[in-house]
Amino acid sequence: MTPARMAEIHAAAFAGHGQIWPEGEIAAMLAKPLIHAVTLAQDGFALVQIIPPEAELLTIAISPDAQGKGHGRALLASVMAQARIAGATRLFLEVAADNHAALALYRSTQFIQTGQRRGYYQRPGGVAVDAITFGCDLSA
Repeated sequence: MTPARMAEIHAAAFAGHGQIWPEGEIAAMLAKPLIHAVTLAQDGFALVQIIPPEAELLTIAISPDAQGKGHGRALLASVMAQARIAGATRLFLEVAADNHAALALYRSTQFIQTGQRRGYYQRPGGVAVDAITFGCDLSA
């Protein structure tokens, strides 16, 4: 999947709800050796930074027309598998408190909430939204 397609998916998935990552930013991230892309056909992708024994899910995005069909869960499972293969034993992430679909996904898997960052994300109009941090043990 190209950085242009990733940027298109990211913009559609996060429209009005978070920072949109442009093509150039995604391409720059992919050029880093510790950043890995996990893709789901042309409908979704995730970027994960793996520095064993830890990994961090940087973003996960599914095209709006493909959401609600289990693709996010499948993509997350692929991210976890790739992180394990690369030697990570812990996977971390943060998600906006108003991203209810993502919160439901993480809470229904092996992730445990580890913290909260008050007012971390800025929304249009100056609205601040908390970030919820999660961790997952990949060694099990």
